[in-house]
Amino acid sequence: MPGRQNPTLRQRRLGTELRRMREQAGLSNSQLARLLGTTSAYVAQVENGKSSVTVERLHAIAATCMCANQPLIDALADIIVDREKGGWWEEYRGILSTDFLEVAELEAGAQRLATYTSTFIPGLFQTSDYARVLFAQTYPPLAQQHVDLRVTFRMRRQQAVRSLDLPHAAYIHEAALRMRFCESTVLVDQLESLIVGSERPGISVRVVRFDADVLPSPSENYAYMAGPIAELDFAQMDTGHGGQLFDAPAHLARFRALIAQMESSALPEGESRDLIRSIKDEVESKHA
Repeated sequence: MPGRQNPTLRQRRLGTELRRMREQAGLSNSQLARLLGTTSAYVAQVENGKSSVTVERLHAIAATCMCANQPLIDALADIIVDREKGGWWEEYRGILSTDFLEVAELEAGAQRLATYTSTFIPGLFQTSDYARVLFAQTYPPLAQQHVDLRVTFRMRRQQAVRSLDLPHAAYIHEAALRMRFCESTVLVDQLESLIVGSERPGISVRVVRFDADVLPSPSENYAYMAGPIAELDFAQMDTGHGGQLFDAPAHLARFRALIAQMESSALPEGESRDLIRSIKDEVESKHA
C-alpha cells in the first residue's frame, strides 16, 4: 500500500507514540518487524505516520512491546478510528499553511487549553477587525484576499472551540492589552469583547501585570493543548519562523511548569477583568 504523502498531525503523533513504545521495549525497527511478521519498511512508514495501522495491529504492537499503559492504547485506538473523519480545517489544506491547520486540529482533539500571549490578544478571543489588523501587518504584506481568508479561518476556529465547550485558561500580559497597533475604536471593541468572553463558563482570563514578580520564560506566545491523557498533550509556540510544536515528555513537563508559574503570578479573574475594563476606559477617554 502506498504511503500517505501528507499525514495529519494526529497521524504523525500516533506514529511517534508507537516508536516510543518500541524503543521503551528495547526493540529495533527490524526486531519489531520480525516479531510482527512484517517488514522494516512498513514499521518505519507507520512510525512516520505515512502508513495506516488498524486497531488490531495497534494491540499487536502494544502486546509485542509489553506496553501495559491501557489508557494510552485506548487513546491511540481512538486516533485510528477517527482518522477518516476529516475536520473542517481540511477545506483549507493547500490554501493556508499547515501551521494554521495543525492548531485547529490540536484544538479539536484537546480536552482543555491553556494559552499565554505577551504581544496580542489570544486568537480565540480576537474580534474580526482586530484579527484583520494583525494579518494586514505581516511582512511581506499579504494580498487583501489572503488577509480575509485568514480572518475567516480564525473566526471558524473560535466557533469550533466554543462548540466543544473546552475549558480555557488564558494568561495575557498587560503589554498585549495596551499595544496600539490598531485604531482606538478597534482596540476598545476588542477589549470589551475580551471582557464578555472572560465571563463565559469554563473560561478563565487572567492578566500578568507589568510589575509581576515572576515572568515565566519563554516570553513568546504559546499554547498548551491537554489531550485525553497526559502522554498525548501538545504545546505550540509562536516564533518568527512560524509555529513550533512540542510533544516530547521533557518539553511538555517544562510547559506545565511554566503554566503553574503563570497561575501563581497572574491577577485573579475578577481583578483581571477590572484591569481590562480600566484600560478600555483609558483608551476611550484619550480618543473621545
